[in-house]
Amino acid sequence: MAQLFFKYGAMNSGKSIEILKVAHNYKEQGKSVILMTSAFDTRSGVGTIKSRIGLSADAIALTPESDFYEIVKEKNPEAACILIDECEFMTKDQVLEATRVVDEMNIPVMAFGLKNDFRNELFEGSKYLLLYADKLEEMKTICWFCKKKATMNMRMANGKPVYEGEQIAIGGNEMYYPVCRRHYNNPPIK
Repeated sequence: MAQLFFKYGAMNSGKSIEILKVAHNYKEQGKSVILMTSAFDTRSGVGTIKSRIGLSADAIALTPESDFYEIVKEKNPEAACILIDECEFMTKDQVLEATRVVDEMNIPVMAFGLKNDFRNELFEGSKYLLLYADKLEEMKTICWFCKKKATMNMRMANGKPVYEGEQIAIGGNEMYYPVCRRHYNNPPIK
């Protein structure tokens, strides 16, 4: 039976490279995969999943208005798997549509993304994936400042941590650090 998976982790935990690896494994066996990502992430162009180590793949760009269920129905209702990058930007409706794909089409959906933002608040997509996913898996990485596991994302501006502002601001290592709780609350930056 198909399931909805939510694989979450802090920045730099390898979410995008894991998606590309899973997609490669399916394709190598001759199985079709639908790749999706958020249209908000334009760092490598809209509709591109790109890892920090340089691998990339084209994907369907989801906007908040996109109907997840209808996209799968039109694109390939016989797909072996659906893989979603940047799933934190999904809407509640899109998460519910993903559950329909799993339950009605019997297609596994693997969603990869951040759990919490730089203010340590849940993203909408993450919140509903935590509620509706059949399987949850934390992807681990280490704190930017120590050897502990990073569970939070610190936004940086002008070399200093930022704790207020708009939830969505797209960036990479120049803007976000994966950090442990201790260094989120007490960053060793002056």
